[in-house]
Amino acid sequence: MKSKINDVKWIDIPKITDPRGNLAVVEKHTLPFAIKRVYYLYDVPSDASRGGHAHKKLLQVLVAVSGSFEVIIDDGEQRKKILLNKPNKALFIPNGIWREIENFSSGSVCLSLVSDEFSEVDYIRDYDDFLAYFEVKM
Repeated sequence: MKSKINDVKWIDIPKITDPRGNLAVVEKHTLPFAIKRVYYLYDVPSDASRGGHAHKKLLQVLVAVSGSFEVIIDDGEQRKKILLNKPNKALFIPNGIWREIENFSSGSVCLSLVSDEFSEVDYIRDYDDFLAYFEVKM
């Protein structure tokens, strides 16, 4: 079954509040998959765009650990823009969803927690190829 926009979900990251500052905790039960890779985007110019791809199998969670940015998600039928600006709110993006990330605020950091190690064959980097792949495969 192909993923739809409604399969993209918010995940609350548990937060421990303290007068000295907050602590957000991601443990194995926080996410709907085991983390196999972690990376982050930073120093992205405000007029730059990242992403611009979909995954065949990989599952991803994005967190704005600092600042803000917008994630555009697209399932081939619907398109939606989501603002990420809270470090204790994560956005779960299943496979089969096109994603673009834009409008990075100054000092923003986008943390990505993913279900697998890097594999170029899992990426679909052309939007028309994305539409064709999931129309046939899912």
